Amino acid sequence: MLIDFFQQLRKAGIPVSIMEFLTLLEAMQKHLAFGSAENFYYLARLCMVKDETHFDKYDRVFMEYFKGITVSVEDLNQEIPEEWLRRVAERFLTDEEKQQIQAMGGLDKLMETLKKRFEEQKERHQGGSKWIGTGGTSPFGAYGYNPEGIRIGQSESRHRRAVKVWEKREFKDFDDSVELGTRNMKVALRKLRTFAREGEALELDLPGTIRATAGNAGFLDIKMVPERHNKVKVLLFLDVGGSMDPHVEICEQLFSAARSEFKHLEYFYFHNFVYERVWRDNQRRWDAHHATDSLINQFGPDYKLVIVGDASMSPYEIHLPGGSVEHHNPEPGSVWLRRLTDHYRRAVWLNPEPREQWKYTPSIQITEQLMAGQMFPLNMDGIDRAIKYLGT
Repeated sequence: MLIDFFQQLRKAGIPVSIMEFLTLLEAMQKHLAFGSAENFYYLARLCMVKDETHFDKYDRVFMEYFKGITVSVEDLNQEIPEEWLRRVAERFLTDEEKQQIQAMGGLDKLMETLKKRFEEQKERHQGGSKWIGTGGTSPFGAYGYNPEGIRIGQSESRHRRAVKVWEKREFKDFDDSVELGTRNMKVALRKLRTFAREGEALELDLPGTIRATAGNAGFLDIKMVPERHNKVKVLLFLDVGGSMDPHVEICEQLFSAARSEFKHLEYFYFHNFVYERVWRDNQRRWDAHHATDSLINQFGPDYKLVIVGDASMSPYEIHLPGGSVEHHNPEPGSVWLRRLTDHYRRAVWLNPEPREQWKYTPSIQITEQLMAGQMFPLNMDGIDRAIKYLGT
């Protein structure tokens, strides 16, 4: 059984060897993952995947090969009865009906009211405007509509109006081995490259060797020079999950191109907006974060900062402490973005949303202002203009 699993991993492009497969078998013989699909998932990944860029491929092979096996995730702090969130009928409203629905009046009011609903609600509700339920206009629940609400039990974003999300969120790292359908993105990124010869002299200097040999009466005089490297340094922040799901393909293409073009590339992930922490590996999102201020201290102002995200969210997530959709942020996101742009002399934001749609989303307009206008669409023209700005 596991031989087929091993072969599927290799077909997916994961460089797993026989020795690593034997290591997994030995670990299983010692019952290191006995009786738990979740433990086996992590044990097999530990033994056979040596590079985090292959985690996404591993997940897809594991999911396809072990269909029907559920890998458990950590529980929420407070259980919401599944019956309350059972999807029976979705609520689709006209634009006129949406305009008649009023927001509750701020994040604090929403959180206070949600607490009261937990204390008062005893059964499932559907189609209403007050209780935690589905298919209605309540600020709390799923598959309905409210201009400002807390999404509970809904796997995907529909209207992009939620100011908080109550669910276990799993994100996948971008795969840097994606083959681009066009070379245009790589060609655009190459315009940012600045070459220099630095370090130990390891490369043959053919013209210098010829000149030295000629000047040495024909006796061979070999000259060496340092290798030629692209010395541009890039710090890349990538938004993942939620409203960014439709843009994964183009972001993977950009990520793949950047990995191939820049030797000095550091990349981190965030969700919606940059706060006090970001992540290098979204498979362990809450276990392996990096403090944003530490990154500012570690990577100097000579780095080019590139942020990729749709900037589509509640304005609370930008302007308010505690406004993050996932956690209680002590300081507003706008404060952290300002710290980044103050530190890095050249910074741009690449937005995969079409430019003509930006004026309809307040959070995009706010973010563009915070970036001093240096927000560009994630298309070839936008990348080209962003590269020109970064190169000045």
